[in-house]
Amino acid sequence: MHLPDFVVLSHLRWGFVLQRPQHLMTRFARSRRVFFVEEPIFHDGPPRMKVTEPAPNVFVAVPLLPHHHSHAENIAEQRRLLDELLGERRVHQPIAWFYTPMAMPFARHLAASAVIWDCMDELSHFAFAPKELVDLERELLAHADLVFTGGHSLYEAKRDRHHSVHAFPSSVDAEHFAAARGHRRDPVDQASLGHPRLGFYGVVDERFDTELVAAVADARPDWNLVVVGPVAKIDPRSLPRRANIRWIGQRGYAELPAYLSGWDVAIMPFALNDATKYISPTKTLEFLAGGKPVVSTPIRDVVRPYGEHAVVRIAGTPDEFVAACAAALSEDAGERIARADAVLSQTSWDRTHARMAALIDEVCERRRGRHDHPNHPREAACSTI
Repeated sequence: MHLPDFVVLSHLRWGFVLQRPQHLMTRFARSRRVFFVEEPIFHDGPPRMKVTEPAPNVFVAVPLLPHHHSHAENIAEQRRLLDELLGERRVHQPIAWFYTPMAMPFARHLAASAVIWDCMDELSHFAFAPKELVDLERELLAHADLVFTGGHSLYEAKRDRHHSVHAFPSSVDAEHFAAARGHRRDPVDQASLGHPRLGFYGVVDERFDTELVAAVADARPDWNLVVVGPVAKIDPRSLPRRANIRWIGQRGYAELPAYLSGWDVAIMPFALNDATKYISPTKTLEFLAGGKPVVSTPIRDVVRPYGEHAVVRIAGTPDEFVAACAAALSEDAGERIARADAVLSQTSWDRTHARMAALIDEVCERRRGRHDHPNHPREAACSTI
């Protein structure tokens, strides 16, 4: 049976950092085409859709729009370009998969086999969130067949707003990060640093506690702190500069285990603010898969379950963070890794993908059943969002 293609509407760029969308969509693309539609890029030329295929069966579509167009004109062009893309590629009744409600104005007309709202984060709490986002999410919830959430806190926040909400915390490619447990050649840009080393990788934005990092570096000048990742939505000049803090910048997914291998403690110095209220950091499991002790600020979806299972140390103040890192440096690694491996054995991206696919198949089958029922001869097996 031919499986419906996916049309994914995303606020995240495929080539930015490899995370939940890439893990899931490369797996769905094993059995169908995935059209990953990004936010527009503005340029000096005429409107057009730039399409690339960064992975087998994954087609990334980026609308290129003129600088001088109004917001209404941009929405109209995005809708037109999307329709042209789907027409040219003969995409009929796709699965419409939303990562952002901001795509509703140009995608609400799609005739879809099913509508999925994969809510990774509470986007309305992020810096520079558009004011219309809340209303558009309300509209998306009204049309969605399924709502997936990126963590348990988000599930609790959304479960009363839709009839079919399912918690799917981010998982892990354990084999990829387990490479950090063996001896690996240190990347050149951290090889000169002494030990102990405390490391973090990920996006450095309003969710990252720069003051905490500075406080830890000042309290322990004999420790070296390594931060790997792009800076977004904050001024790079605001980053604390210390002799024992190294800001390395963005590196590829394939390179991360080598950096992780050279750290003595993996840290998650997240700020406690609106932007982090519902986050479920993917890196928690990745750090555990790499065999490293992990210290985190008290993010709710880290405290429960990882803090409760004693696989992550939780610290709420700079003094507590320093003490937790010191304790991590002297703990029994074998006992910790055994506990971490028990947690890791319960999850994988393959398992998450399979569970999501089963729920989507149920929706599509139910719609086909209604369509085929003799009492409902005119009911469509797809919906207009």
